Amino acid sequence: MARAREREGRSLAAIAEPAKISAAYLQKLERGTVGSPSPRVLRRLAAVLDVSYLETMALAGYLSEDEKREVEATPRLRVDPHPLKDQKLTADEWRAVGAFIRHLKEQRKEASTPQ
Repeated sequence: MARAREREGRSLAAIAEPAKISAAYLQKLERGTVGSPSPRVLRRLAAVLDVSYLETMALAGYLSEDEKREVEATPRLRVDPHPLKDQKLTADEWRAVGAFIRHLKEQRKEASTPQ
């Protein structure tokens, strides 16, 4: 977990707060001094760190050796959670991006609505 956090250049507090745990607890998790972290906590950490839930379960020792190998063999799809963060867009361009996102959400909603 520490590698994922450091790769993103984020502090303990920046990860702990949205995962709804304390920075001290996250530090203990990273050091391996927590015996059995809650799977719910691991799920929240996985989401915040943008890593696989199964990967966090493997790191915490919840998976068998076969399951760990399977997780390691699975290719990772890295998606930038903030692909526009470094863009210098005008106000009109940001509005267009927002309109496009609303359009995509509406399409998804319509596709999932039973007819």
